Amino acid sequence: MAQVLQPLRNTFSADDYPQLLLGLASPDDSAVYKLTDDRAIISTTDFFPPVVDDPYHFGAIAAANALSDVYAMGGKPLMAINLVAYPDGLDLAILTDIMRGGADKVKEAGAVIAGGHTVTDKEPKYGLAVTGEVHPDRIFTKGGAQDGDWLILTKPLGVGVTTTAIKRDIAKQAHIDAVIAGMAHLNKTASEIAQQHHTAINAMTDITGYALLGHGHEMAHLSNADFHIIIDNLHWYDGALDYAQQDIFPGGMHRNRDYFSQWVTAPDDLPSWREYLLYDPQTSGGLLIAVDAEVAPTFLADLQSAGESAQPIGYVTAGTGKLIIE
Repeated sequence: MAQVLQPLRNTFSADDYPQLLLGLASPDDSAVYKLTDDRAIISTTDFFPPVVDDPYHFGAIAAANALSDVYAMGGKPLMAINLVAYPDGLDLAILTDIMRGGADKVKEAGAVIAGGHTVTDKEPKYGLAVTGEVHPDRIFTKGGAQDGDWLILTKPLGVGVTTTAIKRDIAKQAHIDAVIAGMAHLNKTASEIAQQHHTAINAMTDITGYALLGHGHEMAHLSNADFHIIIDNLHWYDGALDYAQQDIFPGGMHRNRDYFSQWVTAPDDLPSWREYLLYDPQTSGGLLIAVDAEVAPTFLADLQSAGESAQPIGYVTAGTGKLIIE
């Protein structure tokens, strides 16, 4: 991807756009453009094919996923534009339900849908282009984790194996309900609480398609640090461990492992299914937050008191972008 984007970097030199605080020259979860000394605009987009069967839930999950990049920057969503690909001949009532799910989630975020664009495609796809705002001095980025920081994750893991079990029609209904609720849960509250502790939050991102280890490596690399992941501290959606032991993984897991494993050190006796879970792609996953150790217990308690499924999953040391599984 870096090679593909190089012509754009050559065309849009960072020196020519000083108001662009985060963009191609400093990639992160969203682009950020400074308007005034106390206001910056966040811009991001995401869309994908259905991950669950129910159209309304699919729309809500896709919207929550797109909004998440604004929350990962510490921002507040303002408005969204629908992005739709839809097959000719497929019942339009399905599309109505997809967009209704997305609209309800955008409204829950306190934002508004202001339009959209639709194209014809062989399979449905849905998502949003989202505009948000953030104070220029309170932007959370992937880089900046410090030696001694706690690593806190705000949602369970195991989305990929569970949704793959759904596609194979072997997932239990209770597991389906739990993972749908988790994916549709906004990272709004967690981000707002992080802003309340903004001086102690050193780095933050959301966990999506590159899995815990992929996004963890991005943070660690940009922070010139190593991340130590305590595997027994990781929390999982109900059923995820069972599906993993049955080798029910999406193809994206293997792609993640093929690429990111070069930066990972794991115990020799770690079962393969437990290792694979660390590369399991997530959809609308939680926030991974590096927080100063002195503030971390209070921050964690605030998250949990607000109903977030937050857990401490590891710690940071000085390093070179490695992930050490303990």
